[in-house]
Amino acid sequence: MTPWPVLALCLFVAPIFSQSNGMDMSMDVPMNLAVGNMLPYLHFTPGDTVWFPGWVPSSAGGMVGTCIGVFLLSILERWLAACLELAEKHWAERASIVIIERSDDVTSLPGSPTPSSSSSIPEKSKWRLPPFASEIDIARGVLFGAQTIIKVLLMLTVMTFQLAFILSIAIGSGVGETLFGRFSLSSQEH
Repeated sequence: MTPWPVLALCLFVAPIFSQSNGMDMSMDVPMNLAVGNMLPYLHFTPGDTVWFPGWVPSSAGGMVGTCIGVFLLSILERWLAACLELAEKHWAERASIVIIERSDDVTSLPGSPTPSSSSSIPEKSKWRLPPFASEIDIARGVLFGAQTIIKVLLMLTVMTFQLAFILSIAIGSGVGETLFGRFSLSSQEH
């Protein structure tokens, strides 16, 4: 038997069996999850899974509690951002003091050039990268990692398309920025 009839048979018979493979691929209805539904549009209806299958607020009290939780998490994210910026400012000041002290040590040696009067930091050290300092860099990494985890959790909450959660996040971020925004470096430049 030649391969052409077998190939033709496969090409015509395969689509017939693939039409009813038992999966409903309709996107017009919500996906049925183990314990909740996921509506693919913005809504206020309860029953969305938040972060893990055991957290499905389906009552009014559960929705209010979840909204309060993501509201507080949004405020916490803005607080961590302010802490990170304050720490960066403190670390930059410490680094400039160390650079000035080192340049003073160098200039106090006999035969070393004197720094110009316009700047107390030598031109060479202005563009040098600071060395790795474990007490600073590990703390910076931990703060940034915690802030990133909170941002990802808030993003996953937004992906439920639940408007109550989204509004809670937006209002919480606004309240957090109102409380802690003045500590940011960019707000001090105004």
